[in-house]
Amino acid sequence: MKFGVGLLILPLTIATLSASDGGEQKRVRESAAVLQEILGAPDGGIPRDLMDRAECVGVIPNQKRVGFIVSGRYGKGIVVCRTGNARGWSAPSTVRIEGGGVGFQIGAGETDVVFLVMNRDGMNKLMRDKFTVGADASAMAGPVGRSAEAKTDAAMRAEIVSYSRARGAFAGISLNGATLRPDNDDNRAVYGRNVTQAEILRGAVPPPPGTDRLYSELNRYAPAQRSSIAHP
Repeated sequence: MKFGVGLLILPLTIATLSASDGGEQKRVRESAAVLQEILGAPDGGIPRDLMDRAECVGVIPNQKRVGFIVSGRYGKGIVVCRTGNARGWSAPSTVRIEGGGVGFQIGAGETDVVFLVMNRDGMNKLMRDKFTVGADASAMAGPVGRSAEAKTDAAMRAEIVSYSRARGAFAGISLNGATLRPDNDDNRAVYGRNVTQAEILRGAVPPPPGTDRLYSELNRYAPAQRSSIAHP
């Protein structure tokens, strides 16, 4: 009976978290702040060669974690991809991440999540209405540290590498089992019309106001003009 109650409570809790989300511009600002703090870490951040090679960068600030017999995760964030246009990076598309499983985790918490899409195959899967990390796209926990080049060979073969930060602790995590999908309602609110994630991430839509800091942080640690060895 308790298990059944947990199953009922989880979707209601996630719905409540969704309803209490901040605005789209706030999400972009929070994502830029997360990138600044994580990428600016002196020795425990994301390896620079991974950032240099990434086709897309996603940030889920304050991902919610809920649990009552049945654990789950819910979050909204943004993703940008490299383009061939003058801006170098696409406009941000709002995405949501969802995942859950049966476990003994009780309580709630928040975690910042950063994920890198390492190749064009992974980028193309972002264009779908929905895909499951691990099942539809290969994924692994990302190596940590500026000098972690020796550990990145496996990451280069994965389509998605991911990281989390909670209570000041930063580590690579796997997003296997989580689903990623575009938030079409939020994208419509941002861009003033129905727009697909493919249009946004392929550079067909100009970025909205208030995104300067996001691009400043991206170009500081992952310049749009990559070195010749960065592209596989």
